[in-house]
Amino acid sequence: MKKLAHRLETGQVSSQEIVTQYLETIKEQEAVVNAFITVDEEGALKQAEEADRRRALGRPLSPWDGIPIAVKDNISTEGLRTTCASKFLANYRPLFDATVVAKLRSSGLPILGKTNLDEFAMGSSTEYSAYGVTSNPHDPERVSGGSSGGSAAAVAAGEAPWSLGTDTGGSIRQPASFCGVVGLKPTYGAVSRYGAVALAPSLDQVGPLAATVEDAAILFSLLAGPDPRDASSAEARPFQVPYWEEEFVGSLRIGVPEEFFGPGLDPEVEQAVKACLRDLEDRGVTLVPISLATNQYAIDTYLTLVTAEASSCLARYDGVRYGQRVQAADSNTMFSQSRAAGFGSEVKRRIMLGTYVLSASHYEAYYEQAQKVRTLIKQEVLAAFERVDVVITPTTPTPAFKIGAKRNPLEMYLSDLFTAMANLSGIPALSVPCGENSQGLPLGIQIMASHFQEELLFKVGYVLERGAANEQL
Repeated sequence: MKKLAHRLETGQVSSQEIVTQYLETIKEQEAVVNAFITVDEEGALKQAEEADRRRALGRPLSPWDGIPIAVKDNISTEGLRTTCASKFLANYRPLFDATVVAKLRSSGLPILGKTNLDEFAMGSSTEYSAYGVTSNPHDPERVSGGSSGGSAAAVAAGEAPWSLGTDTGGSIRQPASFCGVVGLKPTYGAVSRYGAVALAPSLDQVGPLAATVEDAAILFSLLAGPDPRDASSAEARPFQVPYWEEEFVGSLRIGVPEEFFGPGLDPEVEQAVKACLRDLEDRGVTLVPISLATNQYAIDTYLTLVTAEASSCLARYDGVRYGQRVQAADSNTMFSQSRAAGFGSEVKRRIMLGTYVLSASHYEAYYEQAQKVRTLIKQEVLAAFERVDVVITPTTPTPAFKIGAKRNPLEMYLSDLFTAMANLSGIPALSVPCGENSQGLPLGIQIMASHFQEELLFKVGYVLERGAANEQL
């Protein structure tokens, strides 16, 4: 991204030329990839023109002024359609920008459009979208991951230089791994959630996807910081892009949890991750075997909490205040018919599960118990960081699977087997490409650190990225 910024600064290229090139790539790729729900060609070119005018006057808003971006379609953009990949919000145009979008605009980043996702971010493959499946650019017969599949695929296909996604149980990191890009789930509270359509407010986070670790760090630096409009926002200091150097790794202690290596892990994924660990060990890193035994409860805990919170959050979609309305003789019939017509099957499934979990007769046995287990998971994770600096695991148990291969919802939920723990404990986690399997499919490695240690994640990720690049030479 620095090279592109330099070309803009020196007048070698204009923002309008850059945006036009990405729009052309979108037109070429979209028939196969389907990464976008809405492409805002007119708006992006107008914003690019304004960026060029600012640079001509010597007043760019930031070094990145004029470099375009794609935004996941569950993040509010004033006047630009925000559907959450649902028929219910097919014509919804927010009256305000999400805080993260406002920050992008204040840095001068033109918005190319809104990317595809699983409906209301409920899924792990971007197959649950009312606007079609997003294919993996590396193999169109395979999924791009989810729920931020459109954001990851757009970067992987060259349709956008970077993008915004959201992560509730792995929805940035898993598609980043499947598509061979970099994705960060920030510390809970490090990035404002204001204007991001809620799935599970105690778990949701907005984060960057990009082609390189450095680009992801740059984008995160534009997003991070407190927001008085978000009650969960932390009073964290703004993030500064770190100085990139590799020598520091020699003093690191890296935890390798045994529970993340075993039955159910694809052999080629395991081989790639362990090769990265050996490379780090050769650089002087101390690998420390650790146990994160509570991860066996992470998926069950996550699903209990996310369905409960989703059931509550989606109660607002009733056909009265906004969204699709089915005309009926009375209000109760209108509510039920509007929701039945507007929501897809996975959304309905999670609403029903969440309503069951929150019912008076089951609240204590399920929701309350899940909160207790969440506390145990968090305690174990934080205890691990008293012994090690970072924890490294595979991002996903397998490479991208074929479209339609996981019809059983329980199989789909297991896609978050290695990622949900970070959301439950609120820690940051970064997925970095770590090579390809024998079929040429990207594989990802996950780095986790304690709260607000994003700089450390990026620095370790940078070393891993350089090692993977050297392996390919």
